[in-house]
Amino acid sequence: MAHEPEAVEDSLLESFLGLQTPEGTRAELIEGEIVVTPPPDGDHEDCIGRVVEQVVLHSAVRMRFAGNKGLRLSGGGRCPRDHAIPDAAFAPADKDVFRGAPPWMPPDGLALVVEVTSTRPERDRTAKRHCYARAGIPLYLLVDRDLSRTTLFALPEDDEYTEVHLAPFGKPLELPAPFSFTLETEGF
Repeated sequence: MAHEPEAVEDSLLESFLGLQTPEGTRAELIEGEIVVTPPPDGDHEDCIGRVVEQVVLHSAVRMRFAGNKGLRLSGGGRCPRDHAIPDAAFAPADKDVFRGAPPWMPPDGLALVVEVTSTRPERDRTAKRHCYARAGIPLYLLVDRDLSRTTLFALPEDDEYTEVHLAPFGKPLELPAPFSFTLETEGF
């Protein structure tokens, strides 16, 4: 007897939500695959810190930040039940989207998510990009340590972003509204 695709998805989601991962690790459900990752290295965290510091100091509007916030990305398509944990998420302070949010919140109100590559960079470059676009997150910033460049993906449509802006490390990258400032990538 064949399993209905929805029943398989329900079973996978139930298994994922019931995971007991070792302390310090995090689990995500990305395009039907359960991914468990170890704690990041210091250089990874330094890159996140540099992005957060600049966003807080230079954004045109005050931003709230969440690190490692679980997002339920129900953007439809072939993976309507993705659950991702970006390295950083930003939302305008006046939206107050993080206060009182459940462990796995919808991405409504987010302005930007950030990933810094680590052990499996291809997942950040492709699978997560598609997940964030499907969910309608306006901006996705990828700090790609292996390729020594920062990429800003903008204007999501279906499962892809229609604008891509690249800056090699050391070159500035313009962030559009609501940020409206130049991100310095020196030190990434």
